[in-house]
Amino acid sequence: MKNKALAAALAAALTIPLAAGCGGDASAGDSGTVTVTIGYQSKTINTVTAGTLLRSLGYFEQELRKRGERDGVTYRVKWQDYATGAPITAQMTAGKIDIGSMGDFPLLINAARGKQLNRPTKLVSVTGYNLRGGLNTIVTAPDSELDSLAGLRGKKVSTSVGSAADGTLVRALQQADIDPEKDIRKLNQQPAVGASALQAGSADALSQFVAWPGLLAFQGRAKALYDGAELNLPTFHGVTAREDFADKRPAVLEDFLRAQGRATEYLRKNPVAAAESVGKATGLPPEVVYLYNGAHGIATFDPTLKPSLVAALKKDVPVLRSAKLVGEVDVDAFIDDRYVKRAYGARYAKALTAAPPPAASEVWVKGKSVTRSFATPTELLAHLAAHRDEARAAYVPDATTGTLWFADRAVWVADGKELRPFVTGATAAAYVSAHPGSRTVSYADALARAS
Repeated sequence: MKNKALAAALAAALTIPLAAGCGGDASAGDSGTVTVTIGYQSKTINTVTAGTLLRSLGYFEQELRKRGERDGVTYRVKWQDYATGAPITAQMTAGKIDIGSMGDFPLLINAARGKQLNRPTKLVSVTGYNLRGGLNTIVTAPDSELDSLAGLRGKKVSTSVGSAADGTLVRALQQADIDPEKDIRKLNQQPAVGASALQAGSADALSQFVAWPGLLAFQGRAKALYDGAELNLPTFHGVTAREDFADKRPAVLEDFLRAQGRATEYLRKNPVAAAESVGKATGLPPEVVYLYNGAHGIATFDPTLKPSLVAALKKDVPVLRSAKLVGEVDVDAFIDDRYVKRAYGARYAKALTAAPPPAASEVWVKGKSVTRSFATPTELLAHLAAHRDEARAAYVPDATTGTLWFADRAVWVADGKELRPFVTGATAAAYVSAHPGSRTVSYADALARAS
């Protein structure tokens, strides 16, 4: 898809009208039909196991069909696609969406709004997560002279206020002794608008969540300025359900989570096919989807509510409070793992303690739905140098954070015989400073050295 066409398609998601009469109370009418309304974000691709991929696989409909045969009821699923979590929360608190998926910061706003409007919600599962925070990235124009956060003083930075990406921006700036309210000019923009602003030069940098940073880098429209994994604080996306819906139809919620678990297993076993499916459904390049959702992608998919993610969520509350987006949020009261435990059964305890797979370098073979892994980035480069026409895309983990990035967009450092990739120039420079004799090299030079 051409850049303009893709941008138009992504921007269109921001203006999708709400379906009329979408009553999402999952109640049976005179026809004996129960409608369950799901709010999801097709292009926030770390929610695909509760959204885009799940929808395409039809697993939830399959689960409900079996339940309907037992109950003598016809179940109907209504999927509603949004660009961010905010409209999903608005529809949930209006009683029009039963189950929704969104990022960690929007989840807290979901909890706060639900309590405030007497329509409480519960966090019932996780979709994708990164234990270091690599799901959010700050990018700048490819020809920008900015090379570190320090350069953002006095600059215009686009983000979506209240999003996880905004949280990353605030925390990163504070760690760099930059006041996020006084020292930069923050532009509160939807992702597609911010991407256009960056390209037009009306924004100096863009802080966004998946899949925007990877998409812009893949298209050559941006370079990474700050890797969210430098914060070393987990980020994740999760599933929230209205409490009254869960109380009324707990078995249906369990069916959804069982279907999510099936979609998660499908993604793990068929990561390339899943990336191609999500790419087809969203208009995103499959290579970008794979960067985040692949076998060694930035995200790990696991529905269990891990203690480390809960702890990170509690640390997010003060950031949102300081922005006056929420008051007090009782995270422990918001979390309800009863349904996902029942959906998982005896497997839950083991899944809860499972660790993410180790990062690895990988090549997506052109013309095939297969990838090839390599023990080190240097070995991957040697392979690429010998098979220059074979790769559809190549991925390498950052030498410091482990964040996966496109090999041809990474910043490379030659350190003796080893070639080390970095997402940003700042982390590469820090490595060179700490390792005398190493130096940054171009991607072309790295390929030549590896061969």
